[in-house]
Amino acid sequence: MAWAILTAAFLASAVEFVEAFTIVLVVGLTINWRSALAGVVGAGATLALLVAALGVALVYWIPLSLLRLVIGILLILFGLKWLKKALLRYSGLKPLHDEEAIFEEQMAALRARGERPRPRLEPFGVALSYKTVLLEGLEVAFIVISFGSSAITPNCSAGCALGTASLGAAAAGLLVVLIGLLLQAPLKQVPENTLKFLVGIMLTTFGTFWGGEGLGLSWPLADAFLLILAAFYLLCSALLVLWLKSLARRRAALDLGPTSLPGKGGD
Repeated sequence: MAWAILTAAFLASAVEFVEAFTIVLVVGLTINWRSALAGVVGAGATLALLVAALGVALVYWIPLSLLRLVIGILLILFGLKWLKKALLRYSGLKPLHDEEAIFEEQMAALRARGERPRPRLEPFGVALSYKTVLLEGLEVAFIVISFGSSAITPNCSAGCALGTASLGAAAAGLLVVLIGLLLQAPLKQVPENTLKFLVGIMLTTFGTFWGGEGLGLSWPLADAFLLILAAFYLLCSALLVLWLKSLARRRAALDLGPTSLPGKGGD
């Protein structure tokens, strides 16, 4: 199960860090990179402390069965939220997330505020970078804590599970920062909606699995049943996308109306 924990934490963190990096990039290009990176480091340290403190507390103070039930329910709700956004975007009912547009908007806002490049550390730049990474990173911390505290097995202790999830999140954050610094442009080529969809499937799958274990269920095929659950949610998602696309087409046809057709207009 370690590979699944690592993958889920990596993908979920990549989505959040891509969104956070857009604002960090604005701060770096508008004010200076020293302030932007200082905020990133501060937020990263805060999130690491949060994961360590809450993760250890949950593992040692809450029975594993109850912990898996509660976290399973939370993961299902969290995963369904991500799936809802992804499916609406796949069906065309919701516009795709545009990192370049967000970048331009934030850049214009900072310039209108009078911000300009400065060599020294700027408190406003540090605070903006820190706040953005922290807010986006809280979802990452939730996922790391959830996976780390629920994935304890005889072969993987609490430290092992938390460490694996943290490693996936840290790797995603480092990769996003390195690519972003090299390009110094919004990471608009990242298939963000696809990542959100995959993470939504994984969160919902693990939430169902651990929630069932918390209720005392013994899944057939043990951990391999995760693949069956994932396939079930993939099938349901595909059917929902088809239904939503047909709904979108009907709505578009109604919006056109009979008067919009050639030869049907009034005088």
